[in-house]
Amino acid sequence: MSAELISEIADAISVASGNYFQVSTHVGAVGGCINQSLVFTGVDGRRYFVKLNRAADLAMFEAEAAGLLELRDAGAIRVPDPLTSGVAGEKCFLVMEWLDLRPAGKPGKFATELGEQLALLHRTTWHAFGWDRANTIGSTPQSNLPADSWVQFYRDQRLKPQLELAAAHGAAISLIERGERLLASIGNFFPGYTPQPSLLHGDLWSGNTGICAGEPVVFDPAVYFGDRETDIAMSELFGGFDSAFYAAYNGAWPLDQGYSSRKLLYQLYHLLNHFNLFGGAYARQSSMVIDRLLAELR
Repeated sequence: MSAELISEIADAISVASGNYFQVSTHVGAVGGCINQSLVFTGVDGRRYFVKLNRAADLAMFEAEAAGLLELRDAGAIRVPDPLTSGVAGEKCFLVMEWLDLRPAGKPGKFATELGEQLALLHRTTWHAFGWDRANTIGSTPQSNLPADSWVQFYRDQRLKPQLELAAAHGAAISLIERGERLLASIGNFFPGYTPQPSLLHGDLWSGNTGICAGEPVVFDPAVYFGDRETDIAMSELFGGFDSAFYAAYNGAWPLDQGYSSRKLLYQLYHLLNHFNLFGGAYARQSSMVIDRLLAELR
């Protein structure tokens, strides 16, 4: 990492914080596979979490910062505060509050508090499904054009774009054709169910949560307003959370009895996205889920 890049990011921190910042050390940090992550420590002891990517991806970081502010302003769950973003040389950057995050560890208070806080977050609503800007799920573009119909929004701005990307990435024609059949009948999964547009984390799994000073923290969001069940479905996809989390959520705001039939429909979005990002076995998993959903329609 060049001294010039470090200096430009330090200058941006100085301007945004209103306090001169000079980097003492910069070290790599544990993060996802989409961005490069570092921790900058200043000569005055201040620390910041810094994400880097290609300069062309600045909009992704700007949308992430806006999403963090949306979650923060809801006052339900703690998130790292974004400080500034911009372009330095061939890189774009996002600077955030550094939090001494720890993994959740053993089940207990963390899971209960997170479940209760997520239910509170979902009480924050909007006038439509979507959001006032596009963002990304991982690095995949995610359209959020506001819509009055949840079924229409989820079909046209979630599953349909992922299927189109999957076709472009070489998914089997049979998968795409069965996926299109599913889209044509998607309304059948919503008999008598009309969700409200709830504020969502959008990419809620255990890897995007932690503990800081004894309280839950969520990060790396893909924010929009949609059916709250989608956050719960995602949380169950990759190992899930402790049972205390789900008990606390349902204690605060019980899920609709039809959730079990929609869970796979909501998980399909993330499985297709993982195929589009990483390939491999996610195509087979997506195909199996599509088959199970089509079977429910018979």
